[in-house]
Amino acid sequence: MSIELNNKKTINAWAIFDWANSAYALVISTAIFPGYFEEYTPKIITIGSLSFSNSSLYSFAVSFSYIIIGCLSPLLSGIADFSGRRMFFLKTFTLIGSLACTALYFFKGEPQLWLGTSAFILATIGFAGSLVFYDSYLPLIVTEDRYNKVSAKGFTYGYIGSVILLIFILMMIQKPEWFGLANGQLGARLGFLTVGIWWLGFAQYTFRHLPKDKKQLFTSDMIKNGYNEIFKAFNRIKEIPDLRRSGLRFVLVRISRMTSCYFMYLLDL
Repeated sequence: MSIELNNKKTINAWAIFDWANSAYALVISTAIFPGYFEEYTPKIITIGSLSFSNSSLYSFAVSFSYIIIGCLSPLLSGIADFSGRRMFFLKTFTLIGSLACTALYFFKGEPQLWLGTSAFILATIGFAGSLVFYDSYLPLIVTEDRYNKVSAKGFTYGYIGSVILLIFILMMIQKPEWFGLANGQLGARLGFLTVGIWWLGFAQYTFRHLPKDKKQLFTSDMIKNGYNEIFKAFNRIKEIPDLRRSGLRFVLVRISRMTSCYFMYLLDL
């Protein structure tokens, strides 16, 4: 069965996923959770003979999350393309991310430090991983001339949805008495819970209306194909001098930043 391109309902379903998961990007990754983490965890955290600041631990959690997804996503996307399991992986990463956000409700402070850190890492992996498969749907549902327009629609939905939810959560934090809450910390925790429910809830519309998987029998060749896609991408980069130089500059910048972070970490010790 062929997929109808430029179908309005399908495009709206695709854009709604941005409305759903952008709540994580704004509330958890940017606006609320970083400050919450630093306020309700010890300034200095000790593990064995090592001591470091809570802000360093947060930075390490972010870096670790993206290292994991950076290693997995090219392989998984290649496998998903050849096995026809885009929707399976989209649902899987969405479930991981949204449930991890809801788990942050139980993160009250130092006693739940590792619960909070682990849940944040999983939420970040779920968010980044879901985007890989979310974006992979675009060529399947619209013609190339509409890529930019449909992408902009998704961005707009995500911006509006995340801002609406952020305002609601900020109200719970700043005016907890309006909601019958004991304090702003409980408001923030309920906000994390709300993000998970919002993300998973609105994603159901996307899951329902995007093209279904055309599953094929899983074989070891699909894993090989996943690696082959990675090698093909590297070979294409080699054939484009300007892109290769840009990529080299990007890697050098990343190495420089990582080195700076490492020395900052040593200074914290």
